[in-house]
Amino acid sequence: MVQVEGKHHADYTDFEAVHSREDVLEMLVMSYKSLSEGQDDWVCNLSNASSLLWHAYQSLNVNVNWSGFYITKRDKDDELLLGPFQGKVACQSILFGKGVCGTAASSQETQVVMDVNKFPDHIACDGETLSEIVVPIVSAEGKTLGVIDLDCLDYNGFGETDKKYLEELAQLIVETCNFLR
Repeated sequence: MVQVEGKHHADYTDFEAVHSREDVLEMLVMSYKSLSEGQDDWVCNLSNASSLLWHAYQSLNVNVNWSGFYITKRDKDDELLLGPFQGKVACQSILFGKGVCGTAASSQETQVVMDVNKFPDHIACDGETLSEIVVPIVSAEGKTLGVIDLDCLDYNGFGETDKKYLEELAQLIVETCNFLR
C-alpha cells in the first residue's frame, strides 16, 4: 500500500477520533487537500473525495445514503453527468435547472434542502431520501464544472456548517482538478 506523509491512504477515512461536525468536516477538507496534492485527474480526486464525504458523515451518524458528484458534460454545458459517488445507483444525467442538482448548477448557489418533498421539481433517484445538500463547483471563469451532492435519509440532514465546509471543498476541487481530460 502506498503511504502519504506516514499514513496509509485508507487512514484518511478514519474520522472516529473527531467528534464535532465542524472538526470532522475540517478534517475532510484537509484530507482532500493532502490526497489531491500532485494529482490533477478529476476522476481520481473526486473518487477519493466521494469516499471521504461518505466516511465523514457516517462517523457523525448522519444517515447519508448518497455522496458524490455530477460533472458538466463536455459537449453540453447545460447537462450534468453522473460522476464518482458512494451509495445506491443514481440518475445518469440531469439538466441544468431540474431538481436540486440542476438548480445548484444553473444558479451557482448552494442548495440546502431540509425536505426534498417540498422542493419543486425534485428528482428522486432514491425515494428514501428526505433531505439534500448540493454545492456547485464553479471555475474562476464562472463556468459550472459540476456539483457536490449529498442525500440523507432524515429531514434536516444538513445546515450552515455543512454548507461552509462543502463550499470550501468545492473551491479546492476547482484548484486541484483538470476537467479538460
